[in-house]
Amino acid sequence: MNFLAHIYLSFNNDNLTIGNFIADSIRGNKYLHFPEEIQKGILLHRAIDSFTDAHPTFRKSTKRLHPNYSHYSGVIVDIYYDHFLAKNWSAYCDIPLVDYTENFYSLLENHYSILPERVQHMMPYMVSDNWIYNYSKLKGIATALTNINRRTKYKSNMHLAIGDLEEHYVDFEAEFTSFFEELITFSKQKHHSLRNGKSVF
Repeated sequence: MNFLAHIYLSFNNDNLTIGNFIADSIRGNKYLHFPEEIQKGILLHRAIDSFTDAHPTFRKSTKRLHPNYSHYSGVIVDIYYDHFLAKNWSAYCDIPLVDYTENFYSLLENHYSILPERVQHMMPYMVSDNWIYNYSKLKGIATALTNINRRTKYKSNMHLAIGDLEEHYVDFEAEFTSFFEELITFSKQKHHSLRNGKSVF
C-alpha cells in the first residue's frame, strides 16, 4: 500500500504513524534504533505489505497491469488504491481529508529530527504539492506516476498507467473496496498484537 493507506492504518496513534510512514527507508533490524512505539509502526508496515502482496485481490489488480509494466505493477496498484481511499475518504474517516492531511504534515514537522534522511528530503515536496490530498484526483495520480517514472530513469513507463486506471476504473475500484475491508481487519488485529507485545508476523 502507498502513503495514505499506511497512515490511515496506524489508527490515529502518532508514533505508530511515524513508524508506518518511514518504514520503507528502514532496512533489516535498523528499526531497533527507534523508540519502541515507532518500531511497532515499522513492523506494522511490513506486515501490511506482506499481507497485501500475497492477497489474491491485490494480485488480480496487478495481473491486469503486468503485461505492460512487469514488476512495477505492484507499485502502480499501490498508488491506484490510495486514489480510491482518498476519493472515498468519508466512508472510512469522519475527519475531512484536507484536515487529516494537514494534521499529518504537522506530525511530520514535529518529528522531523528522527526522520530518515531520505524522508527529510522528500517531505518539503510532499507538503508543498500536497501529495496525499491530491491522490483523490486523477490529475494527482497522474503526477505521482510521472514522478516515479522519472525516478526509475524512465524505464518503468509508469506515466502511461493513468490510462490503464481510466480504462479499468470500475474494476480497480471494486477490487480496492473488497480488499481494503479485509486489510483494515488484518491491520487492527496486528495493531492489537503489537500493543500486547506479541509477534507481528
